[in-house]
Amino acid sequence: MIKVLLCGCCGKMGQVIFRLSEQNESLSVICGVDAVQKPLPFPVYSSFGEVQNDVDVLIDFSHPSCLDSLLAYAVAHQKPVVIATTGYSEEQIQKIRATAEKIPIFFTFNLSLGINLLCSLAKKAAALLGDDYDVEIIEKHHNQKIDAPSGTALMLANAINETLGERCNFEYDRHSKRQKRTKNEIGIHSIRGGTIVGEHEILFAGHDETISLSHSAASKEVFASGALKAAAFLVGKPAGLYDMSQLV
Repeated sequence: MIKVLLCGCCGKMGQVIFRLSEQNESLSVICGVDAVQKPLPFPVYSSFGEVQNDVDVLIDFSHPSCLDSLLAYAVAHQKPVVIATTGYSEEQIQKIRATAEKIPIFFTFNLSLGINLLCSLAKKAAALLGDDYDVEIIEKHHNQKIDAPSGTALMLANAINETLGERCNFEYDRHSKRQKRTKNEIGIHSIRGGTIVGEHEILFAGHDETISLSHSAASKEVFASGALKAAAFLVGKPAGLYDMSQLV
């Protein structure tokens, strides 16, 4: 049985992961870390320094502010970690990459199999359509989401930009600009409202035709399931940076 430490266990995603883990015969959440304390069927610590359980892997669905303590604990105890939190700065992402030289880290902006398929399709479309089509990305999430644009939208934009030779700038806000759209840009638009779990659409707009690729998540379970699969995959792996491309 793989023993899991769940960071952010008292949050909404943490609750979903725990619920799914109870149906999993190979993994078990045996403790958690969360600044918000709630009674759960396992020990919940307010900091990593208080953790007393021996675990096999960490799953993180918390907040970017927890990154330093999370990585410090994982390195000190030589434990693999699945990082599924979004909203990291570029500096924090570089720290994750550097730490992956010491321990195995699974890091992705989205743990949904469907989103990662969407990313692959977007890269193929960009390669085929090239400069003849403008690219716009629209992402929609619930009204409690803090970061914008979503990490997934940035993942999609980066994948398309890489395919196009890193020539594009990301345009987040057009209302302050009084000029025509340039060819070297990818528009990214964020919508926040209600209880939308997560929707992403990529538009390739050309002359007299528009191609749309989209993905919609109906529940948080698609992300929780991906996190548990990633945790099982990561145990026993050597130090390195892993993502969905190795899992699917």
